[in-house]
Amino acid sequence: MRDAAEFDRPDLDRPDLDWQGRPVRCHDCRHQDIQKNGLCQKGQACVHDRRTRRVVQFFTQHPELADSYLDHPYFEVRAAAAKRASVFRLQGVLSDPEADVRIAAAFRLPPERIKHLSKDPDARVRAALVPKMGPNELVPMINDPDYAVRCVVARTLPVDLLPLAMNDSVPEVRRWVALRLSPDKLPSMVADPDPMVRIEVAERLDPKHLFLLVKDADLRVRFTVAERIDGAELGPLLDDSDDLVREMARSRQCGI
Repeated sequence: MRDAAEFDRPDLDRPDLDWQGRPVRCHDCRHQDIQKNGLCQKGQACVHDRRTRRVVQFFTQHPELADSYLDHPYFEVRAAAAKRASVFRLQGVLSDPEADVRIAAAFRLPPERIKHLSKDPDARVRAALVPKMGPNELVPMINDPDYAVRCVVARTLPVDLLPLAMNDSVPEVRRWVALRLSPDKLPSMVADPDPMVRIEVAERLDPKHLFLLVKDADLRVRFTVAERIDGAELGPLLDDSDDLVREMARSRQCGI
């Protein structure tokens, strides 16, 4: 894979260089017939160009050629080709050494043919897999070693399975659980150690259960509670240690 620093080079956008920095020579290309008919053009749509967008444009215009580029030495070409190639050629692409290519193939194949990618060494591949998986395949991925994958799982799991991710070690995962969890299950998360998770809980919790958070250590949580709690339960917040929380509670009391 190319070094990220290469993208800062001023010659990168030149339409006359290939992925190895060599000049693109149309007269050496096997698609001269296409070029002569104006169906590809250096700087706009070229399979040899170092810029991904020009390679993608080439296959957009000529999807029938994608199959023949699935083994190209440049991974960007293989990835672009995988998006247009025949699905019957994509099973072998799932073992490509580059994650971007495996992802491109996985997006197009049915779930039963890509289940094994839940153990892929690259977290991006595993994350891309999640939206295509059914509940039975998603449950094991709740324990994926990468938190970003677990976040995608938490955004995708059926609501009735979200309690399985409620105690994840990473707050961001638990925050997604709090955002989607059935309200009747939210009281189980009022003691979450992260205030950002508790704020999400306070914003969705049934008002009759908000008394569980009136003494929360974080003023942002208490402020949210003061905004939403039933008027009859405002008492402890009227003398809160924070000015903003007190003002919100008192303004609501006056409006009752």
